[in-house]
Amino acid sequence: MTPLVRHRGLLWEFIQRNVELRHKGSHLGLIWSVLNPLLMLGLYVVVFGKLRDPNETKLTYALSIFVGLTLFHFASEVLGVAPTVIISNPGFVKKVVFPLEILPVAAVGASFVHFLITMGLALGGVALFGPGLGWDVFWLPLIFAPFLMLTLGVAWAASAIGVFFRDIGPFTGFLSMALMFSSAIFIPVATIKDTPFAWSFLRFNPLLHASELSRDVILRHEPLQSGPLLYLYAVGLASAFAGYWVFQKLRPTFADVL
Repeated sequence: MTPLVRHRGLLWEFIQRNVELRHKGSHLGLIWSVLNPLLMLGLYVVVFGKLRDPNETKLTYALSIFVGLTLFHFASEVLGVAPTVIISNPGFVKKVVFPLEILPVAAVGASFVHFLITMGLALGGVALFGPGLGWDVFWLPLIFAPFLMLTLGVAWAASAIGVFFRDIGPFTGFLSMALMFSSAIFIPVATIKDTPFAWSFLRFNPLLHASELSRDVILRHEPLQSGPLLYLYAVGLASAFAGYWVFQKLRPTFADVL
């Protein structure tokens, strides 16, 4: 992963370019990064409001959903763009000296910019209308770091596999929906734990743990749980190294296909 450090200037340029391209022709631009989650939040609160914990107010429940949705939309956005990152840039593939591995990272970086904007909005909502923010909010980077590594690994692998299997795009759309409904975004984790069969599978979902850890420090002001956090780091590191390995393994044959 040394090329990422060596070409960090180029990487930053590609992140900026990706952010601009995603909003090209739009009058509102980055504002959509805020509007979309807010509109979806309103819909989900109306539809799933009755599933909230009886001890939660509607506002706290809405903020809880918003935190979970922010993490989900970041992962979903990466899943959506990663499979086409390489095939949409064939000119760079044929340049022998170009560091192709930065293309998926730039896509993740652009999505992370949207994520930070929306998460900032969530924190503002908690500070102004919710229980308020405490010092424990400074634990958030420790939670986001492994989740970022996880998405990087997925992006590397999906972008490489997408060169050979163009049908991976529709599959990632289905995967995003499955991820959303298996991550306790709308339903309290305690409710899922009441169904041991469901919990035996869903407890391995890293997005579920990232969402719950984030809610713990943002909304509940509870101590950071070391078990789920260590699990996140294990999955994040494994994903990053595995995804990078897959990318480098398939990279020599990109030019033959494109």
